[in-house]
Amino acid sequence: MPLRSKILFSRIGFIINPRTKRNQGSPASDTTRLTTKDLRDEASAKLMTTTKTNYKMITTQIYLRRGKEESLLRRHPWIFSGAIERVKCDEKDIREGEIVDVFTKSGDFIARGHYQIGSIAVRVLTFEQETIDQTWWNNRIAVAYDVRRTLDLTDNSDTNCYRLIHGEGDSLPGLVVDIYDKTAVVQCHSVGMYLSRMAIAEALRSVLGDKIEAIYDKSSQTVPYKAGLNAIDGYIWGNSDHKSHIVLENGEKFLVNWEEGQKTGFFLDQRFNRELVRHYAKGRTVLNTFCYTGGFSVYAASGGAIEVCSIDASERAVKLADENMKLNFGEDVKHTAIAADAVEYLKQIGDKYDLIILDPPAFAKHHKVLGNAMQGYKRINARALSQIKSGGILFTFSCSQPVSNELFRTTVFSAAAIAGRKVRILHQLTQPADHPINIYHPEGEYLKGLVLYVE
Repeated sequence: MPLRSKILFSRIGFIINPRTKRNQGSPASDTTRLTTKDLRDEASAKLMTTTKTNYKMITTQIYLRRGKEESLLRRHPWIFSGAIERVKCDEKDIREGEIVDVFTKSGDFIARGHYQIGSIAVRVLTFEQETIDQTWWNNRIAVAYDVRRTLDLTDNSDTNCYRLIHGEGDSLPGLVVDIYDKTAVVQCHSVGMYLSRMAIAEALRSVLGDKIEAIYDKSSQTVPYKAGLNAIDGYIWGNSDHKSHIVLENGEKFLVNWEEGQKTGFFLDQRFNRELVRHYAKGRTVLNTFCYTGGFSVYAASGGAIEVCSIDASERAVKLADENMKLNFGEDVKHTAIAADAVEYLKQIGDKYDLIILDPPAFAKHHKVLGNAMQGYKRINARALSQIKSGGILFTFSCSQPVSNELFRTTVFSAAAIAGRKVRILHQLTQPADHPINIYHPEGEYLKGLVLYVE
């Protein structure tokens, strides 16, 4: 097999098995070492021809421990603090959020990105020695916009809200930008992105032109609090009347308040899954737990549900869910909105419902609490499966990034066994295409869902 074919085959193997460990004494470990060598040779050859005209712009240099460049050769966008051997800096201390150059132990350039205090020490912006200037920001956001244009989201008469920038999925780690009609809502999850927010705003204006009239920065709750940035939410360009705004999603209307609502104002990642609920809802009695603003409830009613019940612990959320139902269907819609603990409510539903939606908040935000989180998922699924009507449909989700597809499916399997019901998987769901997954960053696949038929 030619060398380049071997490299390509090995690269694909890394993608399929991102968690393959070295030195396990198996054929796989030998393949891993060969793959790494091939990739390193390829990268070194590329470095010989890379221009160094931009190098002088970066004063801080990070040098990795021997062998710690392997994930970067596979284009993974994170560098963990334990991989760093030393830092060369003109200042006394490296500044959080500054752009740094990363080198292998042997001194070869390998990446450029934002430095951050924490386990993830560098979020990679580029694997090239290119200037991170306004032109660079414009180009990166232009590419992201072209992806959404390809998805038919930028000029869609039925949908005027979508995600424009999805962090690592758009090669902009630490940055989220959602579009609500004529307003772009920005959330920075890293210090580097927060310090770059004005350049980001300028790029948004350059790329979107008259398609936006305002840019709202909502980073106060997402930037690392220890950084001491004292971030305050507000408009960095344009303004608003500070009220809820009506947006369209698949023809359905929703009130969105990006200034006061959770996340950026609406959970855009369930757009396709809500559409599937509409498909199955006809003639059914629907329970929407953890309803927030009632997205699934609106779609269920639109699909012809006989009755819809929306449950959320937040009184404000259920009120907004009720408002969204009335916005779409008037006063005649058969909808009940209840402020209650959804987990407790599932104890007493009996066999009233034949379509149930379980879309809880993330039970596990990091691996340390994964065990408890899985018990929580198992408990709520067992309660729903044990009480849903025969012939019912269960939509169940996890938005916890540490929970893999396999683990979530196994947990729901355990719940079905506890409930003692015959269960078929009709669909396996994920996030929509405007929340793309970087093929080199499998951790970006955070949303998992199953649609189950219960006998």
